[in-house]
Amino acid sequence: MKAVIIDVPKKMRVGEIPRPDPTEHEVSVKIAAAGVCAGDLHIYNGKSPYAIYPCVGGHEMAGTIDQVGSSVNSFKVGQRVAIDPFVGCGKCYPCRIGKYNCCANLHILGVHSQGGFAEYLCVPANKLYLVPDDLPLHVAAFAEPIAIGIQACNRAEVTSADTVLIMGCGPIGMVTIEVAINRGARVIAADINEQRLRIAAQMGAEVLISDNNIVRKIHELTNNEGAAVVIEATGVKQVMEQMVELVAAGGRIVIVGLVPAGVGVTFPGLDFTRKELTILGSRTNRNCFPEALELLNSKKIVFPTLAKSFSLWDSPGLFNRLAENPGLYHKAVLLND
Repeated sequence: MKAVIIDVPKKMRVGEIPRPDPTEHEVSVKIAAAGVCAGDLHIYNGKSPYAIYPCVGGHEMAGTIDQVGSSVNSFKVGQRVAIDPFVGCGKCYPCRIGKYNCCANLHILGVHSQGGFAEYLCVPANKLYLVPDDLPLHVAAFAEPIAIGIQACNRAEVTSADTVLIMGCGPIGMVTIEVAINRGARVIAADINEQRLRIAAQMGAEVLISDNNIVRKIHELTNNEGAAVVIEATGVKQVMEQMVELVAAGGRIVIVGLVPAGVGVTFPGLDFTRKELTILGSRTNRNCFPEALELLNSKKIVFPTLAKSFSLWDSPGLFNRLAENPGLYHKAVLLND
């Protein structure tokens, strides 16, 4: 079958790989669409600590079932599905308590093994979610990043009573903004990029340039209290270290962004007790796909309209352009046409 193959960093080609047959507990999916994530670009650039080359990336995926394993009774050929690419081992402590997203042996389709940048993909049946009839598959492929935004808002327990500050308006920040708005929260979005802030404003967020005055600005906007919830989606150490000043006493901080391995983040220790802070991490998603697909189907999420579509088979040129200018497109989605 055809696939987009990264042989070594910065070397991508369209080629042939063996088409796998589903095991008894798997389903074979003909991929219709796959989103391009920053993680895919990290693999292309050789900056992913997990990728094994040659690599077929792609972990934001949707398609149509074309084969089912002998023990699979929950799906049938022809059904349209979105794919959760995060596969837990089922045996470690986090898996035993239902937090497969934190699996000690987490396996990611498109990172540790073949992903959606190919014609077909075999997937464990318990990682599939039916796509509503009226939802196009190229839109359903956005369920994965939206599920990350849902997980972050779940961790923060966002409600309509909250003022939520979201630091960073990249793709994950944008979907988190939309999820929080759909929960009725007042949302303030901060970024250094004015174009991103214009889009966040169109989504319904109040917007701020993230500069040296952001702490003062947030306090002015919140009656000198700070935000009830601060969600960090930049992966920048200095931004993370500001959050204790930005959050209200008794508030919640959720860190979604990733700093490089070994980088420490320092918080003022007295404020842990003085403000009685809740500081949480948020990783991928846990059972958030149904809500993500429901939001997409109800057209309450506009993020997919920001994406630019490309043929999957034009990926080598696209990734070359993105390596030169990562901000060239706000979001790209690849179509298996």
